[in-house]
Amino acid sequence: MEQNVCGSSSGASTPKTKRRVKNPRYSNSSPRKRRNQNVYGSSSGASTPKTKRRVKNPRNSDSSPRKRRNQNVECGSSSGASTPKTKRHMQSPRKSDSTPRKRRNLNSSFSDSPRCDSKITTIPNYGSEDDSDKEEEEVTPPFVVPRVARMFMDEEDVEVEETCDNVTLEWLPQSPQPSNCVSTAASPTPILPSPIEPSNKFQFEWRAISMPQIEPHLRREPFSQISGPTVSFTKPYEAFISIWDNEIMEVIVRETNIYALQVTTAMLENGNLYPHSRITHWRDTNVNELYVYFAMVLAMGMVIKNRIDEYWNSSRDIFSTPGFSTEMSYDRFVLLSKCLHFNNNKNLNSAMLTGSQAKLFKIKPIIDHLNCKFSKLYNLSQNVALDESLTMWKGWLDINQFIPNKAATVGIKTYEVCESQTGYLWRFEVHAGQDTLALQEDDPVSGGVPALVLRLLNGLEHKGHTIWMDNYYNSPSLARELKVRGFDCVGTLRTNRKFVPSEFQKITKNDMIVGQVLGCTSGDVDIMVWRDRNRVALISTYHGLVTTRCGDTFKPTVVQDYNANMGGVDRKDQLLAMYPIERRKTTVWYKKFFRRLLNVSVLNSYILLKDKSLAHRNFRKALITELLAVHKKPKPTIISTKSQVHCPAPYPFVKSGKSDRLRRKCAVCPKRSNTYCKVCNVAMCIYTCYETYHTLH
Repeated sequence: MEQNVCGSSSGASTPKTKRRVKNPRYSNSSPRKRRNQNVYGSSSGASTPKTKRRVKNPRNSDSSPRKRRNQNVECGSSSGASTPKTKRHMQSPRKSDSTPRKRRNLNSSFSDSPRCDSKITTIPNYGSEDDSDKEEEEVTPPFVVPRVARMFMDEEDVEVEETCDNVTLEWLPQSPQPSNCVSTAASPTPILPSPIEPSNKFQFEWRAISMPQIEPHLRREPFSQISGPTVSFTKPYEAFISIWDNEIMEVIVRETNIYALQVTTAMLENGNLYPHSRITHWRDTNVNELYVYFAMVLAMGMVIKNRIDEYWNSSRDIFSTPGFSTEMSYDRFVLLSKCLHFNNNKNLNSAMLTGSQAKLFKIKPIIDHLNCKFSKLYNLSQNVALDESLTMWKGWLDINQFIPNKAATVGIKTYEVCESQTGYLWRFEVHAGQDTLALQEDDPVSGGVPALVLRLLNGLEHKGHTIWMDNYYNSPSLARELKVRGFDCVGTLRTNRKFVPSEFQKITKNDMIVGQVLGCTSGDVDIMVWRDRNRVALISTYHGLVTTRCGDTFKPTVVQDYNANMGGVDRKDQLLAMYPIERRKTTVWYKKFFRRLLNVSVLNSYILLKDKSLAHRNFRKALITELLAVHKKPKPTIISTKSQVHCPAPYPFVKSGKSDRLRRKCAVCPKRSNTYCKVCNVAMCIYTCYETYHTLH
């Protein structure tokens, strides 16, 4: 720490001076840490007055000191007047660390006011980041943030990839800005050169967007596919059967019967099998019974009750639902739910499977079958959304994910490719952890996220689809790879991605005015930064800086298109939320996830039918009714034995209130009798001719 040197001389005293010195820990000549020492001395010259110094905390931009102990440093006197005591503020050496903590945009300028929004923006983006073993210090209760609102929120940049250092930018002459990009302050300025094919695929030469721009529809990939169902259907039953065909149903029936036998054997070996156990009444199921089981599960999504046994309520009150008991007994439904299985446990060989494959082994046949059927039965339109969805699972599970901006918040995450307009699920992949992959330095798209995107889009190449993604997936290298494969790519962007110009990484919302747009291009990939409530970074392969009037202001066209086309997965989740068949309580995660897939297949069947006059709810009602009508087991015809027994009976009265009965001629004797046989319908005397007639005939 510094020392106060006071002295006096025979001359006049020098006036006091106020001096501010730097923190001695940052100076090379600073002495070691020790307590303040009062050094007294004198010289022949004028006396040196005491100085009042304040050591500034290098971490705080505010000049006000924190609360700490005040130390009074007192200097001695000489021939002159005594020097008064000085009040000195000292800083704790623990808080003046020379190594600054990691913070967002270290090279950018910060204002003196605290940045409160940097704390809350980590919440809606948590779960879309890479997995981390560290726990956050502050836990904030989850809340659902709409996608449009999330786009305008600052995100805490995480160093995912290295920044691009070898970028040469050629900017147009501009007024002093933190970035030398072309700026348009809320004005519809068309600007973009024609795409230039780079010599190296991942060598980005960023330059200013020149005037005039090429219209976005001219730069967009031409769409060359007829969208819609590949097969026409006339009834809901036909569309559903095209997905759950006889082949997959036979697999489920076989594996269910095998698993029921395995359960019975295990209970018998462990001594848990008792005469009153429900499994003792098991009989092998078949395809027709399984279709009826599916129909009842779908009906439970429309008739919501808290407990399963309430559906079989036999009391004649307002809460009764007698239709369930007529289709299947309660014990049989519970048995099918318990023994429902999709893959033989004995076929699991952990040595031959990766970690993620082993986790999804029990549901893998259903996932593969549905992915094949969904992509085969439907051709997507031009706009395709790629996003993640979440199936709620609150129990312990190794593959559980936490995404607070989703309705389910925690559960099984799936990456899905959906049509933006209808929400049709074309392909999906379950998140089961990342297997160790060899990342090639010369191939930026060999990482986990780019490889995932390319797997999901396999089979759509060179058809002109536009892929809409959020900032978890987007990067300049992935955008160029998709452009080479015949896609267009649009979405939000994290400015700390590799190949993003360093000028964009330093820009904050305080460096821009509201409505200002900055942009640059490398020919086929454009990057834009727009200032609205917050700074929004976007990437596109065809938009450029074209803006659109929105009321009294102008917005970039890419923002409006993104809000209109990114919600395909959210649209699907919204349509399924009305029929929550997967919310039934179970301790087996893959059975709950199977119900989710069954629910999605019904929605896809509704889109395949392509009947706009039929509402979604009416479609489900018609499907359940048709499934029960086609696959319900016919009731056995009961032959009444009473009608086959020959017995006499009297004829009815001739007139009501009279004792006279109808009479007919006896079949044996010539008399007229008022009795006859019910089976033969022949008149005969009951005492003399009845036995004789039946003996002869």
